[in-house]
Amino acid sequence: MNWRRAGRWRRFYVGNRIAKSRLIANLQNISNTLTSDPNRMNNIEIKKVSISDIDRLQEIGRQTFFETFSAWNSAENMKKYLDEEFSVENLTAELNDQNAELYFATLDDYVIGYLKINFGPSQTELQDDKAIEIERIYVLKDFHGKNLGQLLYEKAIQIARQKNADYIWLGVWEENSRAINFYKKNGFIDFDKHIFKLGNEEQTDIMMKLKLKDE
Repeated sequence: MNWRRAGRWRRFYVGNRIAKSRLIANLQNISNTLTSDPNRMNNIEIKKVSISDIDRLQEIGRQTFFETFSAWNSAENMKKYLDEEFSVENLTAELNDQNAELYFATLDDYVIGYLKINFGPSQTELQDDKAIEIERIYVLKDFHGKNLGQLLYEKAIQIARQKNADYIWLGVWEENSRAINFYKKNGFIDFDKHIFKLGNEEQTDIMMKLKLKDE
């Protein structure tokens, strides 16, 4: 064995774990400050994601999806989905798509949530030129209950109105009662169902929409 190389690897591995532990601690501290000082919400910024942000997008995407769904899915299915959907190649295609936009929610330059919206042919199902799809709104678990999801949702609504969309729609897993209640609170109604495949398991998504214009 090359002991020098092994020693470098051990230092890298330990250093990586320490850096991750510090990051988690910092995020928890920031989350606590939002609880103790609600005015800190005014410091949250919604920023459009660019190709130079791809590493941070991959990290927030993988972490929030894992936090949201790992308890209900096998480790094998989760790994397959995360490796495929949040690969550099897939995220590069999403960021280069002219009919999709991604936004970070940041606080103190930490990414704590994100939004993905699709237009026209890039919508995953309806592909209606008069509609916009919210494909993803995800928030780090430490920041649940801090109104961050609402901020990202309002950004999506703002863009939909700017683009003169008739309605906005999305799909949400039928077992994700937290998300379903969130969208119902914001006026969404069920209108259909579709199949979402996670690894080798088929799951049912409830499709919901919100009209932005009167008939």
